[in-house]
Amino acid sequence: MTDIAMSQSPLAIRLENCAKTFADGTRALEPLDLEISAGETVVFLGPSGCGKTTTLRIIAGLEDPDAGGRVLFDGADVTGQPIEKRNVGMVFQSYALFPNMSVAENIGYGLRIRKSPAAAVRARVAEMLAMMRIEQLADRRIDQLSGGQRQRVALARALAVRPRALLLDEPLTALDAKLRDTLRLEIDTLLRSLGITAIYVTHDQAEAMALGDRIVVMEHGRVAQVGKPRDIYQRPATRFVADFIGTMNRLTGTTRGGVFSCRAGDLAWAQAPAAATEILFRPEDIRITAPDAAPLQGTITAAFFLGDRTRLFVEVGEAQPLVAESIERRDFAHGEAVGLQIAAQNLLVL
Repeated sequence: MTDIAMSQSPLAIRLENCAKTFADGTRALEPLDLEISAGETVVFLGPSGCGKTTTLRIIAGLEDPDAGGRVLFDGADVTGQPIEKRNVGMVFQSYALFPNMSVAENIGYGLRIRKSPAAAVRARVAEMLAMMRIEQLADRRIDQLSGGQRQRVALARALAVRPRALLLDEPLTALDAKLRDTLRLEIDTLLRSLGITAIYVTHDQAEAMALGDRIVVMEHGRVAQVGKPRDIYQRPATRFVADFIGTMNRLTGTTRGGVFSCRAGDLAWAQAPAAATEILFRPEDIRITAPDAAPLQGTITAAFFLGDRTRLFVEVGEAQPLVAESIERRDFAHGEAVGLQIAAQNLLVL
């Protein structure tokens, strides 16, 4: 994708007390307050039914918030405005392209309904085709395109009208894993080069971590945590966030005098809360050593070689085995006794 600057300044968005209750009484979204800075990429992350798409649709103008809720663009109240008045671009999971139009006609559609001059439409469509590197597809029908090509056309159409914000609803879900990785990189490069305000909805943690300046983790219509990707991952605010983002290990035991004792052994932890009965940590925080050289001991029950690392499952007497990641270039045997070292600063209590 080439770099073509947007002519409009990016948009600051504020949500105030935005809740949503549907006509059948379903409460899809609890009151939500959120500030999105101009030029920021914010990712709404969560499982199906958590309220993330409803929030996006409220920002777009496709849904109205309950009474008392407000959507502000650069401080101006746009709550009552429909999507066509808000100057936002939207990319849907289904692409929503017009099958009776060519690629070029799809890209220029928004400009034509705005009654832009024909020459200006042709010039902007050519820019968008070049940006997405799909010039050779200009005259093709939509049913002649692959999933990745359709996604590029949908992005080009959304950006052709020079929106002040780009809204993306699960845009990569329908694609295979390799193509998702490729397009994720392309979307990130595109958003950074344009400097546009972007709001991205996904249930995919890797997408959220890769694309978001900030992540809004949602649970049952509520915001569970807002923060930078590294903070969300390394310092989850709740058990739900800890479990939803990546893999989280647990050890149960008792704390006394700065030592956490469990079935696998004793961990010295100077800042251990006196009431801590469970500690959490990530697979990559475990270092595998010889059993007699570590405070915790366990037995390998499974080892999966993943190319750049080996994922180990280690039985330590808990309800579930611990999951560890090792970059050692050796084979790990089923039933092998190992030691486990975990740096104290990587331990969490929630």
